[in-house]
Amino acid sequence: MPESTTHFVMKKDHWKAQHKWLGLILSFFLLMFCLSGLVLNHPSLFAGINVSRSLLPPRYHYSNWNGGLLRGSVSWHGKVLVYGNNGIWVTDRTARTFTGFNRGLPAGADGQLIRGMAVTADGRLFAASQYKLYVYDSRKGWTETALQTDGERISDLAVQGRDSIIITGRSHLFVARAPYRHFAVITLEKGTDDDGRVSLFTTLWQLHSGSLFGLAGKLIVDAIAVILIILIVTGLLFWFLPKVHCHGPARARSLRLHNKLGRTTIVLTLFISISGWMLRPPGLIAIASGRVPPVPFSTLASRNAWYDQLRALRYDPACADYILSTSRGFYTLRTLHSRPVPVAGQPPVSVMGINVLHDGGNGQWTVGSFSGLYHWDRKGGKVTDIFNDRPGKSMIPVSDHAVTGLCTDFRGGDVVVDYYRGTTRFPMPAFMATLPMSLRLVALEIHTGRIYPFGFSGMLYIFLVGIAIVWCLWSGYKRSKG
Repeated sequence: MPESTTHFVMKKDHWKAQHKWLGLILSFFLLMFCLSGLVLNHPSLFAGINVSRSLLPPRYHYSNWNGGLLRGSVSWHGKVLVYGNNGIWVTDRTARTFTGFNRGLPAGADGQLIRGMAVTADGRLFAASQYKLYVYDSRKGWTETALQTDGERISDLAVQGRDSIIITGRSHLFVARAPYRHFAVITLEKGTDDDGRVSLFTTLWQLHSGSLFGLAGKLIVDAIAVILIILIVTGLLFWFLPKVHCHGPARARSLRLHNKLGRTTIVLTLFISISGWMLRPPGLIAIASGRVPPVPFSTLASRNAWYDQLRALRYDPACADYILSTSRGFYTLRTLHSRPVPVAGQPPVSVMGINVLHDGGNGQWTVGSFSGLYHWDRKGGKVTDIFNDRPGKSMIPVSDHAVTGLCTDFRGGDVVVDYYRGTTRFPMPAFMATLPMSLRLVALEIHTGRIYPFGFSGMLYIFLVGIAIVWCLWSGYKRSKG
């Protein structure tokens, strides 16, 4: 055999061995990426499906109100209502007993994820879930209001004055006055610091899911997931079907389909793998602060300068202005039709979003997120870390105090809730430990690798498995091409 031919055969065998063993090892994880990605891409289709936490690893069981179970509280008719990821519960100021207060809310855990609650001056009680605004009726329980967001997610709910409510969506504001039968939709003006660019991270994130181009883009990404599933199945069939005569044709067909589909879609499968890999460290570090022009004809090329960037809005009577929390930081505006102005010396907020924005009166605010809890003296222009009484300058995404909630309606002072540790100010009822988790959230835990028990889950999981998947795809392409 000529030397060049021998070299070619050895090189092909080299790619074949790499592709085989990487494929066999990674097939389960790649299949989980595909299936969980399909769920995450179409949350409304799976909104009614719950998964019992008793079926999940113990770290997913609630303990001491952690994990977002307790986000906040409101006082109403002499009672205290607390809310969070699994609905609303009624108690009193001593927090001795808790009773479900979810009548009228959807049965799915996703529909019971409450973003905020508010009480108007005349005693009307409102609750905002991710997509709906509800008002409480003593006879019917929670009933939907006339709010129509056209699928836009709700971020926050607040009451201004005696009877106005302001819903902060991810891109718009929705404002109504009693009797709340009509909501005015407000698109905020561009900020005074607007540069016409968008976040590189957001661009890549929406490219990875396909949402950058709406439903059509999502369907294309769904198709890539299906292609990867077919590649997994045909690859496994080829290696595990016996090499006997009766199985020979099926084995050969699996290999032909696997090779042809893999070659013709290599650009798409590599794109989906590399873009997902870049959304976690260390790739994330390179793109986190980048800003780029919006992709033409995409959702980010919107006339709305605040598309998918709004997080919370509050009116500050002491300073006679609004505080607007966004993914780009805090802004102020005199009216809802003024141009937002960036705030100098603002408190740190995690990239994962704001969880607490509480008015303490006289221009004193409490701001909480996974970056900690801070006292913001707006009149004095001073920010202080509540836990160590030092100036609040940290911008790390997750601090030692990952704050998810604040309750101000119980005896004994404010209750701060940590995502991991919760709070021990009052006991959590035992039955809450295994409250259901939405299929969407389970899919998110699978997609990010946090659900797996091995030590490199999370950040290193995406880093290591992502590289391995890219190499598996490339080695398969080289093998089939040769």
